[in-house]
Amino acid sequence: MRVFLLLLLTSLSYAAKLPEGVNGKRMVDDVRLLSSERYAGRWTGSKELDQAAAWIVKEFQKDGLKPPFVSSGAKPGYLQKLIVNTDSRLGKHNSLTIAGTRLHVAKDYLPRVFSSAGDVAAPLVFAGYGITAAEYNYDDYANLDVKGKVVAVLRYEPQDSDEKSVFLGRERTRYANIETKATNAKMHGAAALILIDNSDRDKLDPFGNQSGAMAVGIPVLQVKTNLASKWFDESGRPIDTLVKAIDTGLKPQSFAFPANYTVKMHVEVDRVMKPTSNVAAFLPGQTDEYIVIGAHYDHLGLGRQFSMAPNEAGKIHPGADDNASGTAAVLELARYFSAQPKQKRGILFATFTGEELGLLGSSHLASNMPFPLAKCAAMVNLDMVGRMRDGKLFIAGTATGSNFKAILNDVLAANTGIAPDLSENLNIGGSDHSSFSAKQIPTLFFFSGLHTDYHKPSDTWEKFDAAGYGRVVTLVAATVQGLLSAETRPEFRRVEPPVAPSGGGNSSGGYGPYFGSIPDFAEHPDGLRLADVRPGSPADKGGVHPGDVLIEFDGKKVSNLQDYTFLLRAKKPGDSVDIKVNRLGQTMTLSVVLEARK
Repeated sequence: MRVFLLLLLTSLSYAAKLPEGVNGKRMVDDVRLLSSERYAGRWTGSKELDQAAAWIVKEFQKDGLKPPFVSSGAKPGYLQKLIVNTDSRLGKHNSLTIAGTRLHVAKDYLPRVFSSAGDVAAPLVFAGYGITAAEYNYDDYANLDVKGKVVAVLRYEPQDSDEKSVFLGRERTRYANIETKATNAKMHGAAALILIDNSDRDKLDPFGNQSGAMAVGIPVLQVKTNLASKWFDESGRPIDTLVKAIDTGLKPQSFAFPANYTVKMHVEVDRVMKPTSNVAAFLPGQTDEYIVIGAHYDHLGLGRQFSMAPNEAGKIHPGADDNASGTAAVLELARYFSAQPKQKRGILFATFTGEELGLLGSSHLASNMPFPLAKCAAMVNLDMVGRMRDGKLFIAGTATGSNFKAILNDVLAANTGIAPDLSENLNIGGSDHSSFSAKQIPTLFFFSGLHTDYHKPSDTWEKFDAAGYGRVVTLVAATVQGLLSAETRPEFRRVEPPVAPSGGGNSSGGYGPYFGSIPDFAEHPDGLRLADVRPGSPADKGGVHPGDVLIEFDGKKVSNLQDYTFLLRAKKPGDSVDIKVNRLGQTMTLSVVLEARK
């Protein structure tokens, strides 16, 4: 649950004077350009995003800002390049044969975009909806051996259209997610997963409209239900009868198909790796300390798998508010501060790539800073700041820096156009500030709120109010001024969400058991790297250290964040879990007692 704490402004001896010179109309013009057809939605890895990066560089150069990145033998530059998985494409040589019958790719079946590639030859078993949900006393894998086998599962969850279903009525739970089903199958030892959509018997989801870009760990295919139903009929277990039995009694109807139902598959899903760039510029200060002001400049391109308007896939998603608004604000702040006298601290202005794909750019920058990380005094993140409504602005992370509240109190006392909604922690959405808070950098996050145009083609510049936009960025400028000139830099402070005593609660309700680590968003080839561990948390008490690579959780291999999240949610507060971590090349086994999160 997002908790926003109302700031009670105290009487102050003086109020900060708000800066003059932030130009809301100029920012809207920049938003209009960035969200235009020229940049085609700014998909990471696209030529249009590269063109946007080149334009941002020119704007930084106009302000006389210094290029911060130095490569061996090269001139300093404004671009920090990285290679990322931007897309997935169906390979040319996919094949699938079941019980001796060859199926045709794109006609009879399709791999999912997050499917792993590989060859599988194994028996076929049916595992109902592919769900293991202790809180609902339901497990399709109970008494079913799926190790090394291909698992066929139904889409969604039992009693899907029944408002009285224990699975939250007609509202679907996380167990309906296909990636969750695939991870569950993998954790039970399955070699591959076949998805059967009983709600649409003669349709395949288009490959490009599916969620997720990275491989889940096993091949995952969707087969047309009209074809799959023949397997069930020939086995004497009609699929409609099984669905009705599961929905009526909430009891698994899992079984192994006859021995002749051998599945042979060759799956090719090509991961598209492309270069992309963060764009940054530096304004030196009087000392070697600096702050980072950042925003991501990428968006969804033509919608891709993350669109909130799937029926409009193929249309440009301009991303005016998300996040041309933050990018234009960074550029305006660069103009403003470059025109001021030299400040005590410097500023690294940064626009990040790959935020929509998982904070890829900010994670890379935070791990490869052009200046010593120890000299970074604070980070200010701007994401969706262009459409403030009723004067309301969310400011998160106010307790992560020791002097943040004092600076904000001073700034807000001078402001009459904004009603702040403040949060001590950073629980408002996932954005690029997470990459820096994981490095123990005091962080503030400015956000004007979600709206119905989020991740849709309708997120356009015409809906901006230049005056309100200007007020938001003026407030940010005043806050930054306070950070730059403060006598002492803010000390980093961890802010914990409320945690109940160990042993209480359960894993339902959306919060689940508490472990207490902060994952590194950068991929690691051997597991999940933990960027930080919260003091006093179960992980800390169990001996987990920042920088450990989690490779096993409760006897199951951990390859990525999806695995870890799935395994943690399957446990209950009070459970003792053995984990394995790799620490400086050595494997260590630790025991952690999970707690409850309120």
